[in-house]
Amino acid sequence: MDLSNITQVKLEIYTPAEYIVVLRDSLTALGACKIGSYDHVISWQETKGCWRPLEDSNPFQGEKGSVCTGEEVKLEVLCPVGLVSEAQKVIREIHPYEEPVINIIPLINDWFE
Repeated sequence: MDLSNITQVKLEIYTPAEYIVVLRDSLTALGACKIGSYDHVISWQETKGCWRPLEDSNPFQGEKGSVCTGEEVKLEVLCPVGLVSEAQKVIREIHPYEEPVINIIPLINDWFE
């Protein structure tokens, strides 16, 4: 499969719920979160996760060496391929986690229009 002509990706971002609005607004200002004539388009799902901060970490939540669990949300936003690197920078500047999870998923929706 040739992915060189992908124009959009979906960003999945796991974050505490209190960061939804600031991430949405910042990514929209960048040019993401847009579908046709609509902007500020995001969806989110409440989820739970677990992690164990290692000795060289600086955890936002939890204690080093202990497996922790917590509630967060998975944000889903559309992003033009040309803005992905900048979107990652914006997310990392805002996000409270030392190592935010940002999944970049190529979309082939254009291939079927």
